[in-house]
Amino acid sequence: MDLYLLLKAVILGVVEGLTEFLPISSTGHLILVGDLLNFNDERGKAFEVIIQFGAILAVCWEFREKLLKVALSFTSSSNSRRFVFNLLIASIPAMGLAFLFGKYIKAVLFSPMPVASAFIVGALIIFWAERRQERASLAKSHIHSVDDLSPFDAFKVGLAQCAALIPGTSRSGATIIGGMLFGLPRTVATEFSFFLAIPVIGGATAYELFKLWKNPVAISGEFSLAIVIGFIAAFISAFICVRWLIHYVAHHNFIPFAWYRIAFGLLVLFTAYTGLIAWSY
Repeated sequence: MDLYLLLKAVILGVVEGLTEFLPISSTGHLILVGDLLNFNDERGKAFEVIIQFGAILAVCWEFREKLLKVALSFTSSSNSRRFVFNLLIASIPAMGLAFLFGKYIKAVLFSPMPVASAFIVGALIIFWAERRQERASLAKSHIHSVDDLSPFDAFKVGLAQCAALIPGTSRSGATIIGGMLFGLPRTVATEFSFFLAIPVIGGATAYELFKLWKNPVAISGEFSLAIVIGFIAAFISAFICVRWLIHYVAHHNFIPFAWYRIAFGLLVLFTAYTGLIAWSY
């Protein structure tokens, strides 16, 4: 048994769970940590996508009452149907672009240097969005929950999510900050980001599993066990993170995450420039 492979699975699973729903980019962190662990080949990239579904299950469990209510009342409640329709509308732009340009993006941008740059640029956008949110808070918003979102509101958030195709940008960050820039309260934008992750990451996971199923050698033996362990680690750490973030956004802004992004991005660029770490390019 390759204990080092299983240790890599645990580390990457925890990294995925802790970063998936924070505006700091889970994909960016997985690329960087995977590079450090020398787990950045095709199997490693597939592993990173699949364990994301563990984080999604944590959201499904946290919001199980809401999701169950929507499922049971879908045929009788217009609010439930609009909720599902909004998620579908918001999912289309990013999924469409990923289908068209996904291979090109992975080939060109899935490396430490573009990720570090995206970390810093994303931080500047967070600063801008938070400044706008402070001004907007002076005016009353008619949106108080995800049930108040119109299809057009959802579509705008979906457009913002397209920025997350650039690794290091952050899917949750793009949807939350994009929602705030479009006038949504921070708490509503955050909650909608949680729900939007279900179809988007669920679809990406299904696609990666299909590719692995067509190549049985890739999922044989210890790699299958590593996926299971990474999946469980992602679920547990994501569940803890989601619980914390729900309470955090009720009373705080995202400025600390912006500073973290800048510090982390500069650290990666510094270690690359000085040669302290031999990052791949």
